[in-house]
Amino acid sequence: MKTPAGKECKYFFADYQPHRGHEREECRLLRANPDTPHWQPDYCKICPVPDILRNNQCPHLTLSAEVKKGFWSFLGFGIEVEVEGWCSSTFLEVKDPNIGCGSCHTEERPSIFDLLDE
Repeated sequence: MKTPAGKECKYFFADYQPHRGHEREECRLLRANPDTPHWQPDYCKICPVPDILRNNQCPHLTLSAEVKKGFWSFLGFGIEVEVEGWCSSTFLEVKDPNIGCGSCHTEERPSIFDLLDE
């Protein structure tokens, strides 16, 4: 689903029912973390998760996110969304979720030249 920032994210959920007066938007990744403050649509503008999901589509990648507020956060500065990754296949922490753990997709694939020789 498209976020308020205009990017696709599988963790963003919106339920628009204007005829009933109920509109609900939420980030299910941030909602899963109890230490994160209440979600705001402005968080989608600074969130790296849609880019991570586009760069790394490994089914074993598990993400967790947290909103960190800096000293100037009361003015709207210094707010960032920190994302951590974890591989459910190797049970290792992923240092860069954009790339992955490096062990899930390392199996040897046949070369095009090997396929032509057969």
